[in-house]
Amino acid sequence: FAEGDNVIPVFLSDCGECRDCSSAKSNLCSRYPFNITPWMQDGTSRFTDLNGETLHHFLSVSSFMQYTVLNAANVAKYDPDTISPITACLLSCGVSTGVGAAWKTANVESGSTVVIFGLGAIGLAVAEGARIRGAARIIGVDINPEKFEISKKFGVTEFVNSTSCGDKSLSQIINEMTDGGADYCFECVGLASLITEAYDSCRKGWGKTVVVGVTQPGDKVELSALGIVDYGRILTGCIFGSIKPKSELSILIKSYAEKELELDKFITHEVGFDDINKA
Repeated sequence: FAEGDNVIPVFLSDCGECRDCSSAKSNLCSRYPFNITPWMQDGTSRFTDLNGETLHHFLSVSSFMQYTVLNAANVAKYDPDTISPITACLLSCGVSTGVGAAWKTANVESGSTVVIFGLGAIGLAVAEGARIRGAARIIGVDINPEKFEISKKFGVTEFVNSTSCGDKSLSQIINEMTDGGADYCFECVGLASLITEAYDSCRKGWGKTVVVGVTQPGDKVELSALGIVDYGRILTGCIFGSIKPKSELSILIKSYAEKELELDKFITHEVGFDDINKA
């Protein structure tokens, strides 16, 4: 890096040299493993208040401040002539996570059926990724019916209100809609019970469930051990959409520049820095 570089801060480290960063199979850096800690990777802080008291870091990024200090493993360079900072920041976490989950983790195929549980920013980004990958049906599941109209512009074709399933389970509804289960299911809420429903909503033989939502510490997922053997479904997790920050964020930026990845629709309004607590 050099003074004047434009960079995207990323909570997931990418040193580019360790065994994991050198492998195409992982985006989990083993030199600086992801850890929710109030310190830099070396266990110290670079921040103090006016009285000299130590201030804490957050997720190795600390972006809710005017100035910050990051490890070089947690920033990725970009060309400001290709994408503005206001748009590039969307790739720092949520949009990359969702798009990457559809693109890299699941490898969604053209013509496939996708079900997304939870239509927040992450879920909408999964829909965007599935849309780009050519999914034929993208079914959104949420408790808020207002989300359907919002999600249409991200590629969602059908909507299920999970509070209106009557005496049927959510997975029963999905299986009926998809004639035996979806090709890909994405859990984007962070509920252990919903992970089970997503898994049960996948098609036998090849259905794949990707867990994107972050559950509470200590949560356990209940699955039928016999069902795992008999049905042959796949259950996997992903962090940051399985994307390598240093080398693959540039692919998303190129997709945006070519008007394939529609980042601008993720921005509904802007809030001034002084109102960050209100936001």
